Amino acid sequence: MGNFFSGLAMSGAWGCFDEFNRILLDVLSVVAGQVQQILEAIKKGGEKNYCVLNEKDIEVYNTTGLFITMNPGYAGRSELPDNLAN
Repeated sequence: MGNFFSGLAMSGAWGCFDEFNRILLDVLSVVAGQVQQILEAIKKGGEKNYCVLNEKDIEVYNTTGLFITMNPGYAGRSELPDNLAN
């Protein structure tokens, strides 16, 4: 997932992740941290910003979009971590 997020961020592309809360909770926590790093870089407001993903500095374009959907309340689904839900 980190490589996928890096590619989106470095190209300024958009990605839609459906039923995100089907990911196992321990994996979801790591992925949520990666998404948070990208979103924080975008919030800095410049045309290009940087963040660390997979122990590499990557360039993040402000046109990057990460859209996450979920179906809460179903059996076997995890609640989103607070850092991703906001």
